[in-house]
Amino acid sequence: MDQTLIILIISFFVIALVYASVGFGGGTSYLALLAVMQVNFEVMRPTALLCNIVVVTGGTWIFFKEGKLDLKKSWPFLAASIPAAFLGGFWKIGEGPFFIILGTLLIIAAVLLWFQGSESITHRDASPVLTAGLGGGVGFLSGLVSIGGGIFLSPLLHLIKWDEAKKISALASMFILVNSISGLAGQLARSVAIPWAFVLPLLIAVLAGGQIGSRLGARRFNAIYIKRITAVLILVAGVNILKDHL
Repeated sequence: MDQTLIILIISFFVIALVYASVGFGGGTSYLALLAVMQVNFEVMRPTALLCNIVVVTGGTWIFFKEGKLDLKKSWPFLAASIPAAFLGGFWKIGEGPFFIILGTLLIIAAVLLWFQGSESITHRDASPVLTAGLGGGVGFLSGLVSIGGGIFLSPLLHLIKWDEAKKISALASMFILVNSISGLAGQLARSVAIPWAFVLPLLIAVLAGGQIGSRLGARRFNAIYIKRITAVLILVAGVNILKDHL
């Protein structure tokens, strides 16, 4: 096992633990780290999505058991995002545009994450057109760049005061899961090969980290501090990626 893979295994474990504690999958940070380590971008995309799936599956199940996943209210986001994520995953994108879009989205995600609140005190009923539009738009970007999309959806839901923080985290977790599966399906439909010898150790690392993080959650960690530390890290990564590819 080479040194690069060992560094990635340790880093992916930590990323999964931290992101799972606040209901995310970690796709943005996996991609940022893989870009820094100069992994081929065609390998980066399915790797990040597979890691997302492994991490958020456990978190989604925990939210469901706790009664925080409101499918009746969440379905417009999911119904619009699934085909959009598939289309984004199927869409063939060159290396240059991919990294420019990725760097830009990392910076936007950092800003949204930094200013995201911890709780929505008043809740508003969002129109189906708005929810479907948000779901479809974020879903397409998720499939195109290979992130789950929860890191974008969650701050937007807080902004429109969609529901309480726990239910927003539950929807974000489910959103990441279905979009990651759909985006990966789009990539596989385009005959993208998955290098399992490289990916499998990373999946084991994120499985362990995600299980620990899902159970610790905000009970042990201050969610606001975690999100702001993460925001700084992905901001730096986004700036560096744009610096290297513009």
